[in-house]
Amino acid sequence: MLFKDIVGQSEVKNKLIRSVRDNRIAHAQLFTGPEGTGKLMLAIAYAQYISCQNRGENDSCGVCSSCHKFEKLIHPDLHFVFPVNETKKKDEDEKSASRQSDAFIRQWREAILFNPYISESQWYETIGLENKLGIINTAESSEVIKKLSLKSFEADYKTMIIWLPERMHINASNRLLKLIEEPPPKTLFLLITENMGALLSTILSRTQIVKILPLKREEIATALVERYRLSPGKAQDISRVANGNFQTALTLTTITEENPYFEMFRQLMRHCYSKNVLGLLDWVDEASSLSREKQKEMMLYSIKTIRECFMLNIGLGDIAYLSGEEADFGKKFSPFVNNSNIKAIYAHYNSAIEHLGRNGNPQVVFTDFSLNMALLINRKT
Repeated sequence: MLFKDIVGQSEVKNKLIRSVRDNRIAHAQLFTGPEGTGKLMLAIAYAQYISCQNRGENDSCGVCSSCHKFEKLIHPDLHFVFPVNETKKKDEDEKSASRQSDAFIRQWREAILFNPYISESQWYETIGLENKLGIINTAESSEVIKKLSLKSFEADYKTMIIWLPERMHINASNRLLKLIEEPPPKTLFLLITENMGALLSTILSRTQIVKILPLKREEIATALVERYRLSPGKAQDISRVANGNFQTALTLTTITEENPYFEMFRQLMRHCYSKNVLGLLDWVDEASSLSREKQKEMMLYSIKTIRECFMLNIGLGDIAYLSGEEADFGKKFSPFVNNSNIKAIYAHYNSAIEHLGRNGNPQVVFTDFSLNMALLINRKT
């Protein structure tokens, strides 16, 4: 994975490249930032640059044998740890093994190569966890210690990438503390977190913090135009809604005119307008029955549609992307999305999406969200 493949983050890229060229590679680094900012891609590109046999001024060469193996995520000195959970197996030894990352390494490689901006809920859906919470258990820490005790096979450095260390069992975290503080020579720990506050203070004190900021709107818009052939207008529209999250932007590019979530959005707003509490509770049940990833998709579609309705309200219908039934509903509904409530509506949507992403209880999240919407939708200017 090359640095040039990563959207934005030029300052972080330059910092990482400079650390290699100046031979000042910190043995344990913590990449922290919101979802969809390219943290995992940066870690892999960094490890590839370190191992590249013919690295350039600003990137890996991309053609040496090491780069070819990194491109497929099969380099023998590149190791991954990520949250998993039990699968249904009868044998206890097999069940124990199924709770470790190596049992899912094929799915992991395929998922990352297909979408390196993958979210936590998307990963869980890939391995069949759906609404369950993944973990990194104590047995996994033993495997990490075992792997890093061996000499490197080809590269100068052995790299251990731990994705979402906040999902580590406390015993696993404690077992790795000594290794993170004093690893074997030429060993690199790259931890990637979206919730630094959930990590043990003892881990934070042993790592160098690398802060990854949300992407800029223009960076997202440019990438959508150049890589996904979107029109500049639609790319700008999506970049506003994405709020610095490229995974959100990618999800929004798949939205079609006949979106399956339109009826759910329309029913929610009708129940909110009429303050139909029983109808809202039925809507909560329906939304809660969706998989975690589909819940987020539904909410992202809804917040995009809210934005289009607001554009209609303020007389900017020429940049509102609604058609068919959506357009008919939007014209009638737009008076209820106005200057007095748009900021609060966005805030409640973003809060609900964040809580869903952190595995909050869907019934609780959607109930609180829908009742707040009922109050806001009735606030007319």
